[in-house]
Amino acid sequence: MPQKAVVNICVYGAEVICASCVNAPSSKDTFEWLKAALSRKYGQHCFDFIYVDINEQQSDREQTDMCKRILEEEFFYPLVTINGEIAGEGHIQLSHLHQKLQQLV
Repeated sequence: MPQKAVVNICVYGAEVICASCVNAPSSKDTFEWLKAALSRKYGQHCFDFIYVDINEQQSDREQTDMCKRILEEEFFYPLVTINGEIAGEGHIQLSHLHQKLQQLV
């Protein structure tokens, strides 16, 4: 049986909650919630979860560019990417992520 490709899920955020996301969970809480919810539905082997603090220096160019765009207020955080494509920002909706993931897993 062929092995499924691993889907990369990256959550960009900061310890301070985004001013536009009042009453939303923190970025770290969103990361932990997504990790648990998606692993429960699809299985842990399907995903590579990464949390990126936008206020820390990154060694990956793509992550550095995305952090810069968030800090320049082009996007709200937490911001979720799936295989490098933006899947959600600000108050993350699990239903939107499921729609994108159905095509990949």
